[in-house]
Amino acid sequence: MKSILSVVGARPNFMKVAPIHRAFAKHAAAVQHKIVHTGQHYDYNMSDVFFQELQLPEPAVYLGVGSGSHAQVTARVMQSFESVLLEQKPDLVLVVGDVNSTIACALTAVKMGIPVAHVEAGLRSYDRAMPEEVNRVATDAICNYAFVTEQSGLDNLLGEGWVRERIFFVGNTMIDSLHFALPAARRSDVRSSLGLEPQQYALITLHRPSNVDDKAQLKALLEVLTELAGHRKLVLPLHPRTRASIEGFGLQRYLSDNPAILALEPQSPVRFLALMREADFVLTDSGGIQEETTVLGVPCITMRTSTERPVTLTLGTNRLVPPQAEALRRALHAMLHEARPEGSLPPLWDGKAGERIAEIILDQCLGKHKN
Repeated sequence: MKSILSVVGARPNFMKVAPIHRAFAKHAAAVQHKIVHTGQHYDYNMSDVFFQELQLPEPAVYLGVGSGSHAQVTARVMQSFESVLLEQKPDLVLVVGDVNSTIACALTAVKMGIPVAHVEAGLRSYDRAMPEEVNRVATDAICNYAFVTEQSGLDNLLGEGWVRERIFFVGNTMIDSLHFALPAARRSDVRSSLGLEPQQYALITLHRPSNVDDKAQLKALLEVLTELAGHRKLVLPLHPRTRASIEGFGLQRYLSDNPAILALEPQSPVRFLALMREADFVLTDSGGIQEETTVLGVPCITMRTSTERPVTLTLGTNRLVPPQAEALRRALHAMLHEARPEGSLPPLWDGKAGERIAEIILDQCLGKHKN
């Protein structure tokens, strides 16, 4: 029997690994699939509840690295994961996304001669100021197999010299998890419990360091949100980083003084999906939310200067807007008062990516790796 370790560390990783785990469970006689939780996100709302709602098993290994600087987290993960690899001796390590745990575990495994597969490979924002971009590029440079979600990922890897036979266009496991959670989201009472009417509120997420770590930038964005709250109720699940910045900079009044802004704790996958699917639109600086709104057909404004997910712009419902007050005001005015483009579903975003990945790994990757 072959052994595979999948690494999760931060909130989006859980959603990307869950469909793969369910797919491997159908091949239990051929492969043993275990999950290693690095603990990069460690509070209940950011971690444990994801395992419950996505029906992930308890992690086989929990590293408990906690928070810290990029260097501290990466180093702690590498040290701890090395011990796991020495004990478990897996045939393959599977990493997902672009967080510090992704590059840390990929680098550790490759240096120990263990093949690595990267799910969500090839995505590029071409903005090296984003820590995630560095993680993406570095992981793809050293891993053995690449599973891509959209055509741009395939094109980027080929342009970087990858061998076509080791790139697999499989679709998007984030969308698998969306389909999996959708029935429960339809049953959720979270919207009504908050006193919200369908399509009468906007869902906001804000967590990127470039937007929340600088007082002037965060203040400008909160001022825009205050203005927007005059037109729509705003639902704002606060990432711990964002909440800490708001409190540390003394900006609480922008939330506490405005009853139209509902500042919430981080939401579980089901509750967040329930809020997203019935929102009038979404305003975010996230990566994965661009993809989920595209599938749901919900208009999205992404407050960034670049996106590593261009298919959400060309086929989806996403619009990229620089996180500057005037640019956002213009984009929000258009969202409120002008016609909105209708998106379409990107290729292979059909809820079956996890199954494709499991089959490819079993048929083409395991046992065929050569250093």
